[in-house]
Amino acid sequence: MPEGHTLHRLARQHQRRFGRAPVIVSSPQGRFVDGAAAVNGHVFKKASAWGKHLFHHYQGGRVVHVHLGLYGTFTEWPLPDDRTQPIPVGQVRMRMLGAEYGTDLRGPTVCEVIEEPDVADVVARLGPDPLRSDADPELAWRRISKSRRPIGALLMDQTVIAGVGNVYRSELLFRHRTDPFRPGTTVTSDEFAEMWTDLVALMKVGVRRGKIVVVAPEHDHGAPSYREGRPRTYVYRRAGDPCRVCATPIRTVELEGRNLFWCPACQT
Repeated sequence: MPEGHTLHRLARQHQRRFGRAPVIVSSPQGRFVDGAAAVNGHVFKKASAWGKHLFHHYQGGRVVHVHLGLYGTFTEWPLPDDRTQPIPVGQVRMRMLGAEYGTDLRGPTVCEVIEEPDVADVVARLGPDPLRSDADPELAWRRISKSRRPIGALLMDQTVIAGVGNVYRSELLFRHRTDPFRPGTTVTSDEFAEMWTDLVALMKVGVRRGKIVVVAPEHDHGAPSYREGRPRTYVYRRAGDPCRVCATPIRTVELEGRNLFWCPACQT
């Protein structure tokens, strides 16, 4: 599932491509016909993101709310001078055409039109987003400090912190040598403050580079990444491989429905 940095990167990209101009919106797949008609031809005011949620704000007060889920993705292309559109490939839920670019959305969990006031209702269900300047880490800390759930589960809870997925969760805990099974009540305010600061910095790198980069230069060697073209990780999807720091085999277990990765020697 795309993590928060991906949605913020998309918001910035869509702002550049479509902002402050009318946009042609359609639904080649047919599952978003009414929603597309509600915003088609309207001025695209701005794009914003909160955690894993993307919002396209249109003049007139309507907002397209997108959650990519596990399989959702945007693809874009430059429009030729004659504005000929490519034939839709696959199940294109929403197609957007601006002055110079087009983009297709496929496979989202959510693609709906809401009213501007409804955005606040979506956000009210989420925790603070480390990539937003208005984020309140104290809100996340209060929720963590009152819970006996494992910190490894709390970091993935979007009502605690919005935008953290499995990669940032696993890697952040390793970088801070934190046992993922520690109850939230045992994590000190200083420990959380250090993790939050690190998380903000890591996610900003993710927005800038379009990749999750977590491994320090002195450890960025040896075994390749878990997937071709991805930066190396310390523990994520490295079960059974030697830890990049201590050589202990990385372990994995399912925690609240998601695979957790950690080093049993470094994270004690």
